[in-house]
Amino acid sequence: MPEQRSGRPKLSSPQTIAEAASELFLERGYDATSLADIALRAGVSRSSFFNYFTSKSDILWSSFDERVGHLVRRLDDGASGPEGIHAALRAFASGLAPDTLALAMANAEAMGLVEELDRESAVRMARIGRSVAAALQPGADPLAADVAGTAVGGAVLAAVRAWSAAGPGRTSLAGTLDHAVALVTPLLPPRGGVRQLRLVVRSDDLDGALSFYRDTLGMPQAQAFEGPDGARVAILEAGRATLELANDAQVRFIDLVETDGGRSDGIRVALEVDDAGAAADVLVRAGAHLEAPPTQTPWRSRNARLRGPDGLQLTVFQELPPE
Repeated sequence: MPEQRSGRPKLSSPQTIAEAASELFLERGYDATSLADIALRAGVSRSSFFNYFTSKSDILWSSFDERVGHLVRRLDDGASGPEGIHAALRAFASGLAPDTLALAMANAEAMGLVEELDRESAVRMARIGRSVAAALQPGADPLAADVAGTAVGGAVLAAVRAWSAAGPGRTSLAGTLDHAVALVTPLLPPRGGVRQLRLVVRSDDLDGALSFYRDTLGMPQAQAFEGPDGARVAILEAGRATLELANDAQVRFIDLVETDGGRSDGIRVALEVDDAGAAADVLVRAGAHLEAPPTQTPWRSRNARLRGPDGLQLTVFQELPPE
């Protein structure tokens, strides 16, 4: 039966062609759909089709590629360092609405698009990765910048896939992208002279401290060294390191929120975990003293305060999703 054009507007548009292509991809599969089929379904001539798109793949990626182009130009024009990269990525995600690409990613198997999307995604990941790597230089180790750029490119495409799979308008791409980039942020070479934050704690019972932090809390041991006269040190991984600086008023406010009359030490170690309540229970069983039970804070986290080995004051906190 010949393809019907009824119901299509006479005036062609990219949206009309994209909608026709999506219908056909779902009905017949991507490989079995020709440009002629799409043009006929959309009610346009082949020449009109090429006024808007260069290929079937372009129908899926043209809008995304336009945004990638803006992102690359922003990075190339001086958006350098982790802060500049984060700002450029937020601008990339801002206002992006579900489109043909999101529909294709959400229905990749039904449309026969799995391999096509994998190939084309790799091209975009590489393009973003090269620009991010360039934005991290000069001043960064070239290999570290290249690895970080590749990771950010992968995070962008992974975020778009997750956002698409959730369904139109159900989640924020900006929020999903922020989360994805946060996962690879530890790979981004920092600007300036500080390359790592390391907290050094004097321990009277090193084996007990290792049992508490490494074996119970699950902080992987990165290195360990021994020296003369029984000297020993172990370095544990703790994810992303940040330095939180707060004035007296803020510390009093935090104490008011987290505790019932408790006071913060001059230095308190905060550790992000998946479940603050479960982590606090495990640490108490391992010998920690609970100073304040898990409490939800106004800044959307659930915090518990403890006293760990060697008198170190700890907060285990769990980031909560937006309301």
